[in-house]
Amino acid sequence: MDSKKRDQIIDELFEIDGVKEISEVTGRFDIMVTMHAKSLNEMHKVVSEKIGKIEGIMGSESFIEMKRRAKPMPYMSD
Repeated sequence: MDSKKRDQIIDELFEIDGVKEISEVTGRFDIMVTMHAKSLNEMHKVVSEKIGKIEGIMGSESFIEMKRRAKPMPYMSD
């Protein structure tokens, strides 16, 4: 991601149906987008036709959540 366009990119991502949350992260990625899609085909369309065409996005990598397990953290509140 072009860091000079961070706010514009995040705003455009939130305009996409299915985008639930965006986190700025450390490491090899700049942001992590959590999205929901009804099918792999729909996810592919969103990633390739919408996310991939946002100016300033230089690349993406997709991860599919197979199963979620969570441990409550008493010190963290929403």
